[in-house]
Amino acid sequence: MCGIIAYTGKSNATGILLKGLKTLEYRGYDSAGIAVFNDDKSKIIKNAGRVEKLANACKNIVSGSGIGHTRWATHGEVNDTNSHPHKFGRVTLVHNGIIENYKELAQEFDLNNSLISQTDSEIAAGVINSFFDTDPYSAIINAVSKFKGTYALAIMFDGIKDTVFAVRSVSPIVICKGDDGTYLSSDIIALGEYCKRYFVLDENTIAVLKPDGVKAFDFKMNEAEVSLLDLDYHMVKAEKNGYPFFMEKEIAEQPKVIENALKSRINNNLPDFSYDDIDDSFFDNINKISFIACGTAMHACLIGKELINFMARIPCDVFLASEYMYSNPVIDKGTLIICISQSGETIDTLEALKFAKRSGAKSLSIINVKNSSIARESDRVIYTNAGTEIAVASTKAYTTQVAVLYLICAKLAELKGKLSKSEIVKFITELQKIPEAVKSVLDRKEEIH
Repeated sequence: MCGIIAYTGKSNATGILLKGLKTLEYRGYDSAGIAVFNDDKSKIIKNAGRVEKLANACKNIVSGSGIGHTRWATHGEVNDTNSHPHKFGRVTLVHNGIIENYKELAQEFDLNNSLISQTDSEIAAGVINSFFDTDPYSAIINAVSKFKGTYALAIMFDGIKDTVFAVRSVSPIVICKGDDGTYLSSDIIALGEYCKRYFVLDENTIAVLKPDGVKAFDFKMNEAEVSLLDLDYHMVKAEKNGYPFFMEKEIAEQPKVIENALKSRINNNLPDFSYDDIDDSFFDNINKISFIACGTAMHACLIGKELINFMARIPCDVFLASEYMYSNPVIDKGTLIICISQSGETIDTLEALKFAKRSGAKSLSIINVKNSSIARESDRVIYTNAGTEIAVASTKAYTTQVAVLYLICAKLAELKGKLSKSEIVKFITELQKIPEAVKSVLDRKEEIH
């Protein structure tokens, strides 16, 4: 759940990086740091603790380029030294993900006597530095070929001023060009005020951010095309709108977002997924459904399983995403995989989805964030359109997921002939009362409190 931000351009990078890290605080973190170019070398400021503490340490630091990070400790205790960014030799980087073979890499590249932290990320910097002479591209390509695990890396090289390089595997990176520079983040929410269009960096692709723009290259150093996406303003507008907390705001938004999730997928009181470009033939020949998710989304899956088992009479099972590949699942062309993720970037769910697809399964995902990694990997996607969810405890994201599952259940029961048309109409009619029922409860919030 770490956060990454990077900027190079005409404005002061320090303020932009700190503001980005503040926006990404909702992801949870125990330490924060930035690195900026000081002449043609990196200067690092970092600490265990909050972004406010970091901001106090960054006063009067002016630079045109830099990278930032909020860390949630995986390797090494929570302290200043283990905080990101990390520097080894001429390489400075921030890292989301886990380099699983970091101990082997430290030994292979003889790094152990030079390390100052306990992190896999410093070792990643050390490996890149070992390959770096004058060519940053070959250094990155050769280094990541050695990595096992997941990574999103934003990298600066001493001597290559005002340039940020980025590469990823599984962990997300989004990039945009604004009026005064080029921006990168692990979450589009941190970039919303700077641009109207953005792109998701593909795996096995290196992005090169400069003040006047960005280019992407594949690992053969051919310039890669990028698919620009329109920024969804409502997904990145994170304001409390007069509520004391984001969680209370998101609780209050449930009647509206549940209504929106339902109404676009109901036609003449029957479930209809043409809004999502899903016709009835997509559900042909489905003889088993496997739900895959983590955390709160997995609890939505449990509801979906009970509904579909009971109403559509299709065998269903639910897998915790991190355990799916190790459970020896039975997968064939009659298996429908339904993945649920609010962000669409849940790494365990993404990897399980890829595994299931390689085994021949058809896939459908229920996602809140458009063009996210899971959405792009899936055969079909249903977007809940719940808007940005900042609070850690899920409310509106969960209830919209459940609402969509009710519709899927009704569609399957209809297609399998397990319920008559009149029974489906009655079911959908009752379902459409849910938003008003939720509102009636929320209207009593003072009494309930």
